[in-house]
Amino acid sequence: MAGKLQTYAEFWPFYLREHAKPETRGIHYVGTVLAPLVLVWAIATQNWWWLLAVPVFGYAPAWIAHFFVEKNRPATFTYPVWSLISDYKMLGLFVSGQLGKELMKHQIRSP
Repeated sequence: MAGKLQTYAEFWPFYLREHAKPETRGIHYVGTVLAPLVLVWAIATQNWWWLLAVPVFGYAPAWIAHFFVEKNRPATFTYPVWSLISDYKMLGLFVSGQLGKELMKHQIRSP
């Protein structure tokens, strides 16, 4: 990537390319689901120490997937807000059965 991406429209295909392997996406989904569950747990139990675990449960699986499966640098280091939005967008597309079509639209294939 030559320069910093300026719009979300530019970022989204980049994000998908950085998550080309199904294994990476699957591990991402784990963190994307666990983080809000831990947040709800913290609120329900009013044990506020669990709030410290929310980013751990959210980011640890994703970063492990990037470093050991995809072997790339997590986009969240440069684009934290867009990456968070895209985590949920990617999960939503997967759950709705539309992710394959989105990957094809951007000509992204698993290596």
